[in-house]
Amino acid sequence: MITAIRPLIAAGGHDLREVDVDADPLLKARFGWDVPLLFDGDREIFRHFPDLAALRNWFAVNP
Repeated sequence: MITAIRPLIAAGGHDLREVDVDADPLLKARFGWDVPLLFDGDREIFRHFPDLAALRNWFAVNP
């Protein structure tokens, strides 16, 4: 997933921080096997598969 979205995020001038859910017990308890996912703070943009339309919509409100 990260290879599909990293160029779009970089082109938009945003940063991407990769977090290993399996390495963090709190995140593992919260998400379990429900990964990968993309969040902006507490707002979920998508999970499981890269949703480029959802990412573009996020860019529209977060230029």
